[in-house]
Amino acid sequence: MEKSEHKSTVQRRVLILEKLESMGQVDVTSLSKDLQVSEVTIRNDLKRLEQKNALIRARGGAIKVDRVGIDFTLSDKNKQHLDEKKRIGKLASSLIEDGDTIILDSGTTTMEIARNLGSISDLTVITNALNIANQMAEHPKANVIIPGGFLRKNSLSLVGATAEESFKNYFCDKLFLAVDGFSVSHGLSTPNVEEAHLNRIMMSISKQVIVVADSSKFHKRSFAFIAPVTEIDVIVTDAGIPAEDQKKLENAGIQVMIV
Repeated sequence: MEKSEHKSTVQRRVLILEKLESMGQVDVTSLSKDLQVSEVTIRNDLKRLEQKNALIRARGGAIKVDRVGIDFTLSDKNKQHLDEKKRIGKLASSLIEDGDTIILDSGTTTMEIARNLGSISDLTVITNALNIANQMAEHPKANVIIPGGFLRKNSLSLVGATAEESFKNYFCDKLFLAVDGFSVSHGLSTPNVEEAHLNRIMMSISKQVIVVADSSKFHKRSFAFIAPVTEIDVIVTDAGIPAEDQKKLENAGIQVMIV
């Protein structure tokens, strides 16, 4: 009897994941009716599946979680949501003032910020991204600081103990942080552990933390945790942001800027 019950539990959870894969999200009430079990049983299924990182529980149901730990190259990322990234980069650059000292984290969206800084003077840019440093080298009125470290070829970024110690020598007005995963419940995340640790140091030395992320990053969790969303001041994103997430962020005192 126990084996039969276990088998039905496994089969039910497989069906839940199949529905989630095809629909992107599921709700407790519908699953209860379709699978002919109580809502309490469905909630327990969702709880167990979340513990295995198979989904993310949301209000009244669950949403699909993308595979964690995938570390795309910059060339791959450049093909994804490029129009949104360009608009986000342009809007985010409007937050920078003459005389600012800023950090530009590695990423394709922060690269779009770098491309929109031509009118800013007396600017100091600290970046661990070689492609962004190369872009800023063309800026006639910007000082560029590059920390040492080990080169991550996928992101063209410098990470490791040398980079971390270098960042600890500075204090900055604004950090522009790109993330791979953004969850109101589970925080900011990225595929690389060393990158995540360096990001936390960047946050600790900055007066203002500004996350730049297109809406496809929402409800995603990557491998390495950076920080809870309560540690950020501003999020610059596009109109695809879930309305419920926007409300939660604003209620938490975080400024939401939408292009």
